[in-house]
Amino acid sequence: MTPRARVLAVLAALALAPGAPAAARQRAIDIIRDCAPCHGDEGIARDAEVPHLAGQNERYLYDQLKAFRAGKRAHKEMKVMSRHMTEAEMEAIAAFYAGLPPR
Repeated sequence: MTPRARVLAVLAALALAPGAPAAARQRAIDIIRDCAPCHGDEGIARDAEVPHLAGQNERYLYDQLKAFRAGKRAHKEMKVMSRHMTEAEMEAIAAFYAGLPPR
């Protein structure tokens, strides 16, 4: 399976996963697609200034999204990306990236 196909399979699994409401899961998938230009299709950034997200601790990722949304962690793009995320969406996004294999 190609790396891109593996990511799409994980996205599909996320869409079907129990827990978060269906609308939140779908929105999380859409947000993850928006993350790819900076953080890479597999959570591995191409730019040295952008952190890799693949394999990171799930709670850490969730806490960072909350901090960006609250303005406690300053980053213009991440503030914009996170400002309308719900708790369920942030949880789904953190679970997705934590579940990817790190490099």
